[in-house]
This record gives sequence, structure tokens and C-alpha cells, in this order.
Amino acid sequence: MKIKVLMVDDHVLFRDGMRYVLQQLADEVEVFEAGNFPDGMKQADKNPDINLALLDLNMPGSNGAQSIQEFHLRNPDIPLVVVSGTDQRNEIQKVMDFGAMGFISKLSSSKSMLGALRMVLDGGGYLPQQLLQQVMDGLDQGDSNKRGARTTKNLLTTRQLQTLQMLSEGLSNKEISDKMCLAEGTVKIHTAAVYQALRVNSRLEAVSAARRMGLIPLPESERNDSINK
Repeated sequence: MKIKVLMVDDHVLFRDGMRYVLQQLADEVEVFEAGNFPDGMKQADKNPDINLALLDLNMPGSNGAQSIQEFHLRNPDIPLVVVSGTDQRNEIQKVMDFGAMGFISKLSSSKSMLGALRMVLDGGGYLPQQLLQQVMDGLDQGDSNKRGARTTKNLLTTRQLQTLQMLSEGLSNKEISDKMCLAEGTVKIHTAAVYQALRVNSRLEAVSAARRMGLIPLPESERNDSINK
């Protein structure tokens, strides 16, 4: 498998280290680099078949979260991950709402980064566990009807369980956000929380694990087979 990755960061040393991490994502990885936001946009324009984009939040030519939104609007089909040293909950939630599929701290280990990028390539969202908890606490406080609500398994919140059920139905993040009347970024955050709670790295693994645990029902065909046995 070959993938193409765009990496936009003004720190050459960080890009050198990330290049080594990225080479472990697939059998063949082609990395495009830029040291500022305008050059990153030009690279994306010249290479529309990029599979993944990694953008620093604060770098020359960037307006922070607004630039993340600009990149996403111009390249809606490229999964976008913010790689930054910031840990501000409001800023993180904003970039997720503005189109990012994940947020990775620059302090993360290479193993954590690899796992996060694989989740995003699979279509899921990602936030580091500590930051995810901060963001989830903020979401709970903004949703008085769901605050603290848990399933009988005491594993997922009601919102997360609803998200998981829709993932099992094959709905996209956009379709889930429309059905749940939530921002698409919020759906990505719930998805990231589901992945971490179930200790999985993909939608398929999440749905499979949830069915084994009885969190969501088996497909009708499997239920019928079980009854017939």
C-alpha cells in the first residue's frame, strides 16, 4: 500500500522526526513538506490525491483555527490532523468543528502518533486521552439532559452509544451529525471517545467489540443464525 502525506510545520527538526514515524504507516509513504501555511496550501493544490495532511496550528502564515477551516474547505476530501503543542480545550474543539479529524500533541510518543494517524486514515477521530477527557467534560456540561449519563455497562455515555449505533449502520460523520443535530466536530470527538473506551483503532473493530459486549445488537442475519442454532 502506498499513501501520500502532507506535513506542514515550521520546525525542521520536528519534520525530520515525523518523517521517520510516517514511513511506518504503509509499505510506501511519499511525504510532501512545507514550512508555512501558504506553501502548505500550494502543496495541497499541486497534489490533490494526498491521503493525509498534518498541520501545525501556529506557524508562519497561519491564523490558527481559521486556517484549519480554510484548508478543509479547499480540500474537503483530505483527512486533516492538527499537530500542535497547545492544550487549550476550546481551541481543540474549534479545530475539530472546523474540519480536523484529529488532534495530536507534539509531546506524544511515536507509537501514540502512529495509532492516532491510523485511526484517522480509517475514518475515525482522535484526541489524546487527557485532552479527550477535558473536551468530553465540556460537552457534558453543555448538554444538561445527557450530563453524566452512562449505559448499563458503565462504559459509554448515551451520546457515545448513539454514535456507535450509527457507526454500525455505516453512516458517515456528516450523516451522524445531521441525525443527532450535533456539529460534525462533536461527532468526531464522540467517535474518538468510543475508540478509546473500547480500546480499538477502527470502525470495524469498534462495532465488532461493541456487539461482543452487548452494547449494540447483532445484525438481523446473525441474530437469525443464532436462533436457528
